[in-house]
Amino acid sequence: MSTYTKKEVGQLVDGTLVWETVHQMLSMPKDEDRYKLYMEVLQDAVSYDDKILLAVGPHLNVVESATDGEIIYKCDCGHDFGDYRNNWKLGANIYVRDTPEKMDQVYPRLMSPDTTWQVYREYSCPTCGTMLDIEAPTPWYPCMHDFQPDLKTFFEWVGLPAPAKI
Repeated sequence: MSTYTKKEVGQLVDGTLVWETVHQMLSMPKDEDRYKLYMEVLQDAVSYDDKILLAVGPHLNVVESATDGEIIYKCDCGHDFGDYRNNWKLGANIYVRDTPEKMDQVYPRLMSPDTTWQVYREYSCPTCGTMLDIEAPTPWYPCMHDFQPDLKTFFEWVGLPAPAKI
């Protein structure tokens, strides 16, 4: 039995759920079908037919392709970043804040990091321009591959059938 409705989970996702209910959700054990409701809410928000398997960020998902069953990263707009085992960031637009002038757009002059020690890399979708991630490495550090989900284990954990091509 579900403690929360799909509408409440949708309000949680879009940030409009009243604080008292958010606090209650955070304080209680998750009901068994909350993940399923969460995936339904995310699926309703996109225009593509590919099945969302896992949210990687607010606008980036791991999906099962409706055409061939392949598991890929996909932006909410439908942009395909390729196989979920690869680093999706390599297919994104990358803006690097690597000068004091570029950092000034984010922080006041004396509160920003020294760009000889740290830069900001902003990753956005090449199709819609939505910012999908930011990282703050040293200037010479390679593009970070944040994580590679173990989807088989994840689906066992949430008690849902895993896609065939995992």
